[in-house]
Amino acid sequence: MRNLIYLRPKLYDLSQGTRIKFVRVFRHLTQDNVSDDLGITGENKRRAMTRYEKGNRSPKKDRLLELANIINVNVNCIREYDFTKTEDIIYFLLWLEEIYPRMNIDFCISKYFRDSRDNMLIKFKEEWEYMRNLRETREISYEKYVEWKLNYEVKEG
Repeated sequence: MRNLIYLRPKLYDLSQGTRIKFVRVFRHLTQDNVSDDLGITGENKRRAMTRYEKGNRSPKKDRLLELANIINVNVNCIREYDFTKTEDIIYFLLWLEEIYPRMNIDFCISKYFRDSRDNMLIKFKEEWEYMRNLRETREISYEKYVEWKLNYEVKEG
């Protein structure tokens, strides 16, 4: 019997494919596992997952929803981002922390002239700081912290 060692997945960039692969590895799934659950068959059933993960192909909306369900993640964490939307910036920040775990982002949002986007960011910042503190004080594990990030839902401002 072989002893297997679990290594934490590493995120090298913030592309959609790399994020999908990160979650798949975090969940201890193989490309074959995910392909089977997606109903992909044949000799090259792994090919679709390889293309998604390498960024050669983007899953269509319905396939992306299936994939999110299979790998147990909020679909917003693995979809392509539109940086004109505040919620996409929030998801981007959560992923960016996987590349730069010691980064510190200071949200200096004026008390004056706030709008709903600012309120959304402030609400996120408070939740994120709380969870980061739990992680830093080791009240929760890295896995629980990542789980929170993978299933985070942006709240309206």
